[in-house]
Amino acid sequence: MYPQQQAQYDRAITVFSPDGRLFQVEYAREAVRTGTPCVGLVCKDAVLLAAFKRIPSSLVVPDSHEKIFQIDQHISAASSGLVADARKLVDFSRTESQKHRITFGNAIPIETLSKKIGDHIQMYTQYGGVRPYGVSLLIAGMNNGYRLFETDPSGALFEYKAAAIGSGKKVVEAIFQKEYKDSLSTHEGVKLALKALKKAVEDKLHADNVDLAIISKEKQGMHLLSKEDVAKHLAELR
Repeated sequence: MYPQQQAQYDRAITVFSPDGRLFQVEYAREAVRTGTPCVGLVCKDAVLLAAFKRIPSSLVVPDSHEKIFQIDQHISAASSGLVADARKLVDFSRTESQKHRITFGNAIPIETLSKKIGDHIQMYTQYGGVRPYGVSLLIAGMNNGYRLFETDPSGALFEYKAAAIGSGKKVVEAIFQKEYKDSLSTHEGVKLALKALKKAVEDKLHADNVDLAIISKEKQGMHLLSKEDVAKHLAELR
């Protein structure tokens, strides 16, 4: 049972508690905290995303469980939380990206798209009859340099050099605080991202349960690494 005071204010998204909290948004954040971890890193020559996939059964086809999505040629996103909510936000993001390309004749800046996503998420925290998105995104892309943004269920948007979402977030951030440098090469960044994921999860990492994407000028945009390449990088950690 919830405390009596809390139970009065957690039934509707539009009602603040006396201490200024929206409990439905906080519950949505809990859905993110229990999700599988994802990490993002800005390197000197790329920005990368790495995500752990929890495969619930040997009958599941691992490739059907996406954690990293391509939004546009130069932007991708990793999600933690409710998978269905993530797909909805990815569809919204892809639509906004294509609208910008058709309207202005060029690729949407990652900051512009990230703000649009944050605004869309925030709309679902202030109207009755809807619920907040139970997902956070790490949005990585390139234009005017390599950049990384994080959204959360409240619609808040922050830019990071290195970030983590999902379970094990504090463990990953502690590693990044100690070992992250602006001068990291792509290879060093991949090694650090996988090292952080390994510390954050109890399961053994292997090519079927890790997604890894690199966005760089060298790759001409977003490149999702093959299982063989992921396996090679994981082998270096052992």
